[in-house]
Amino acid sequence: MTRPDASHKPVLTALATVLLLWPGLAGAAWIEGEHARLQALDKITARISTLDVPIDTPITFGTLSVSVRRCAYHPPEEPPEDAAFLDVVDNGYDSTKTPSPVFSGWMFSSSPAVSAMEHPVYDITLLSCKPD
Repeated sequence: MTRPDASHKPVLTALATVLLLWPGLAGAAWIEGEHARLQALDKITARISTLDVPIDTPITFGTLSVSVRRCAYHPPEEPPEDAAFLDVVDNGYDSTKTPSPVFSGWMFSSSPAVSAMEHPVYDITLLSCKPD
């Protein structure tokens, strides 16, 4: 199986947006979450961390700054699914250099490979969205 190239990213993001904005199309209602639970991996040290990130409150993991813009999940009577829109910026170790965007898009808890963050040192995946 091949990975989607960069040309597929806008299509996947548009599809995710449509499904979240019009829940009737996806077959289930979405409930807005207050924070996202993320799993972060430092590939150099093999350290795995669980991060609870409130909406619009950036947190730091290594050299990354992670912001969750929106987080939503299905109600318990529906098939489990969580989705979050993340902005990830790499600040690097040199404060004189401009931070570089690493990822901006939707992540899904049930399908982390659909829209994965690509970084040589860090890996971030969505575990869940929570109401408070």
